Amino acid sequence: MGTLPLGQQTEYVSEYDPGLLYPIARVDKWKEMGVASERLPFYGEDVWNAYEVSWLNSKGKPIVALAEFRLPCDSPNIIESKSFKLYLNSLNQMRYVSQEEVQSVLEKDLSNAAGAAVTVILREVDSMSSLVVLTPDYCIDELDVEIDEYHPNANLLTLDRDTGIVEERLVSHLLKSNCPVTNQPDWGSVFIDYKGPQIDHESLLKYIVSFREHTDFHEQCVERIYIDIMRQCQPESLIVYARYVRRGGLDINPYRSSMPLVLGNDRLTRQ
Repeated sequence: MGTLPLGQQTEYVSEYDPGLLYPIARVDKWKEMGVASERLPFYGEDVWNAYEVSWLNSKGKPIVALAEFRLPCDSPNIIESKSFKLYLNSLNQMRYVSQEEVQSVLEKDLSNAAGAAVTVILREVDSMSSLVVLTPDYCIDELDVEIDEYHPNANLLTLDRDTGIVEERLVSHLLKSNCPVTNQPDWGSVFIDYKGPQIDHESLLKYIVSFREHTDFHEQCVERIYIDIMRQCQPESLIVYARYVRRGGLDINPYRSSMPLVLGNDRLTRQ
């Protein structure tokens, strides 16, 4: 694999080069969070969308497409996003006889980088019927809370002791963290579906905002949120799904769940 391109001046690459992909091992962050890689406490995927995908057909005419990529959460590696974009750019002047051939190339290269099978779907650019706007069930952002912690603190999470077992979805658009290398802000919305003792809504909002100065990749932030809620609130079931704003023509949307499932890929308005 290539050298880490983050924080460096990079040149536009117009020749196909899968070596541009830069994998980052998941295991180190799992160890930091006290998670055993052989017994992951969650299921899920990292759902990527690419909006700047192009290649040439056999006659040299450009083809453009939207792409959806799904990386299993138990793959040995995540793929660094700038290297992902540079790799996609390297296809721009390549000739392929069909969309199926491009899909096959993408699946092979990304699976090699991730260390597990990555699925790829290519769509026409006007296929917006597959990318619809979500309407959140319950947004907690309007709660009037005082906040003074901007680094993740699981102890902020508390239960509403006056309420029994509930099943609800809580949504916040105030998730923000920072890129581990460039320190650029990553903006996202997070959906939390759970069944169990009711989580105090104000405490959850404070907890989500506490990521505001935190440095981690998207996938790692979602896993930390999932693990902290599980440990502090002990729900019977839990899904944490973050939809991040795109950067560099890519958005990353990880979800982690206490049960095996496949979630959709419905785009939020600000994506």
